[in-house]
Amino acid sequence: MAAMFLRCGSHPLSAAEIPPTLGPSPASRKPSSAASVSCGGASPRDLQPVTEMHSMTQPRWDPQAQDTSGLQPMWFSEAEPERGTSSSFQPGAMAGQFCSSSLLNEEVWSFLKAIPPIPDEAVVTQKSPRSTWRVGTLRHGKRVNAVAISSAPRHVYTCGTGYIRVWDEDALHASDRAPQAQLDFQDPRNRVLTCKLFPDEQSLITGGMARALTLWDLAPTPQIRAQMASTGPMCYSLALSSDAHICLASFKGFVEIWDVQNQILIRKHEVPLYGSRCVDITGFKFWTGGEDTTLYSWDMRSYQKLQQHNLCHEILSITHDPSEEWVLAGLKMSDIVILHAHREEKYKAVVQRYTQHHNLKFASCGTHFVATLDGMIHCLAAPSLRRLFQTEECYEILCCDMSADSQYLVTGSKESATVYQLLY
Repeated sequence: MAAMFLRCGSHPLSAAEIPPTLGPSPASRKPSSAASVSCGGASPRDLQPVTEMHSMTQPRWDPQAQDTSGLQPMWFSEAEPERGTSSSFQPGAMAGQFCSSSLLNEEVWSFLKAIPPIPDEAVVTQKSPRSTWRVGTLRHGKRVNAVAISSAPRHVYTCGTGYIRVWDEDALHASDRAPQAQLDFQDPRNRVLTCKLFPDEQSLITGGMARALTLWDLAPTPQIRAQMASTGPMCYSLALSSDAHICLASFKGFVEIWDVQNQILIRKHEVPLYGSRCVDITGFKFWTGGEDTTLYSWDMRSYQKLQQHNLCHEILSITHDPSEEWVLAGLKMSDIVILHAHREEKYKAVVQRYTQHHNLKFASCGTHFVATLDGMIHCLAAPSLRRLFQTEECYEILCCDMSADSQYLVTGSKESATVYQLLY
């Protein structure tokens, strides 16, 4: 395993600051990319993250293509084999190059050389967005606490106090369109704080201050399918399993585990009183965190606590990548902590700027994710953490969602939602 040390700042390291065994990556000498800002605001220096890495393997979350405005990676010039592994492996001069070894005879080499190269047009690669275009504004009329966007058909659901508004695709490219529908709550004081769209995009579940989780059928006409009575007064966060059979709802001091297909409460699971603001699920584990600065993981089968990680700052959001191998935690200090769901690996991108609202959303294709910090939007490549673009809104961003086809990003704020088209 190659040990890596990462540092970022507004100035390159001097020769005295670089240890003799370390050398700067060629990527650290690339010119910085321009950031798109739509509403003025913070200086670029305030937005540049500092990173630390602990026990990370180079193929994963390895910032190799950063510019000088972002991360500046450095690594040992020669990788030392881990203990217990054979040192007979001889890496080639470049990645992907066959190494010469006495074990490979001439017949093998002849066979390898005879393999024709793969043409570039035959290689399918996932692209990452290079910028974003603000295409529309959805006038919700009240504070947008939660938002969801579907792909087929293209609809946006803005949630707040008293009602949910449904917007069709035509409204996404305008600023003065009326919603396609408005779903009024029986009690106008009911407030939705969180929502999750099902993977098939045919159902939506909402939670908040209604003492119930509401399950909505979205097609052909949005309507309530079921209301599942909660045991707590306020639901802070929701999480759905990848097959949409299990739903987790976090309340102060406990998490409700629901069989959402049959609307049956499986278990009321107690968690630390101040460690329950956020919840997420990856496979047979679920994760909780909150004001006590600790990220907890729990076994879905035995309900035993598996791990706890002290992250030093209040946890405002938790999400995971599409493979469910990596868990991301957004902190009040704007830091993003990245942990492996099964191995002892941790990565930390440090911004060192306090924020009230920190939302994270991973693209379904897995090549990038979005972090919103108050009024700023950052889009970062995965796993390199290269900054793809950033933009600023005039109001604090309270929530965000990305379409399943990774074409649109929607953010919710004071009285409206903003729609962005991602440009590739």
